[in-house]
Amino acid sequence: MKRSLIAGFAVFLLLVSCKDDRKMLDSLADYNNSMEEKGYHFGDKLMLPQEVTDNAESISISFGDKETSGLTIDPKFFRFGENNVTFNIKTKGGETLNQDATINVFSKTPEKNIAYEIVAEYPHDPKNFVEGFLIEGNTIYESDGLEKASQLIKYTLGSTAPGLVEKQPAEIFSEGITVVGDKIYQLTYRNKIGFVYDKNTLKKISEFPLPNEFGEGWGLTYDGKNLIADTGSNDLFFLDANNPSKVVKTVSVGGNKEIYNQINELEYHNGFIYANVWHQPYILKINPTTGEVVGKFDFTKITEENTKVDTEHVLNGIAFKGENMLVTGKNWSKIYEIAIK
Repeated sequence: MKRSLIAGFAVFLLLVSCKDDRKMLDSLADYNNSMEEKGYHFGDKLMLPQEVTDNAESISISFGDKETSGLTIDPKFFRFGENNVTFNIKTKGGETLNQDATINVFSKTPEKNIAYEIVAEYPHDPKNFVEGFLIEGNTIYESDGLEKASQLIKYTLGSTAPGLVEKQPAEIFSEGITVVGDKIYQLTYRNKIGFVYDKNTLKKISEFPLPNEFGEGWGLTYDGKNLIADTGSNDLFFLDANNPSKVVKTVSVGGNKEIYNQINELEYHNGFIYANVWHQPYILKINPTTGEVVGKFDFTKITEENTKVDTEHVLNGIAFKGENMLVTGKNWSKIYEIAIK
């Protein structure tokens, strides 16, 4: 009889313990769900529910192979955008509980809406599916995508007739380009390789494997030291210009209320990175050191004019002509010159 009472009491304690553990995890899940849309900023402290803190001996957060017991949004561990983490809780009852969560981190300062005016329009060949776009002097260099139609072209602003054309093999889907000295670097979409060309002749000099971190190649620019690429996420990858297969560092991009996934065409100008977001009618101005989006151009009107026939004819071309910005897109019939106010 005594042994049965002890066994029954042990089962009771186990049931109570399991019930308390379930309450802790449910409370933590509710808190994380409520904070996912609101998000956090760097320096914020995670104010976990009392149900959790009162019954926990210790709490830590793990990020793959990294772990911290500090419940603060520290940039050493967290990045702008989505952070997939695991909460590890050791209860006062000796149990270890784990729960996966997504913690979204946004910038503290709202993006500035940047005013502009259209000061000129130039013709653009509407057959060109623009993936990379830049200008030097009055010469446009353009990378056009799609399999069996990809090409690298060079032409004079104001003309639609290319002076030089380098057709790509049928299986290649061309993506972003940038100029480094007398060379043009180019990414490909899913071919896992990049190309280097002579800027003057457009003849291929060499090719290189894309970094292992890349699932796809999207936009590309150059800051005078490193190539900067993106892959369709909210990450900017800084590459060694002498060895473009090597990632030097990664900077995540963040806005005040938005996670800017699918960053696409890139342009570096006067210390900032300018980027469009795929299928969105705006261009971001990004601090390349922090990844913070400090400004935003709204090009809804000109985007709507150029996507009436096909919604895939998206904004996807950024270049700087002096201090004015040139803007175009996939299969657009115009290049717009923008004076920034």
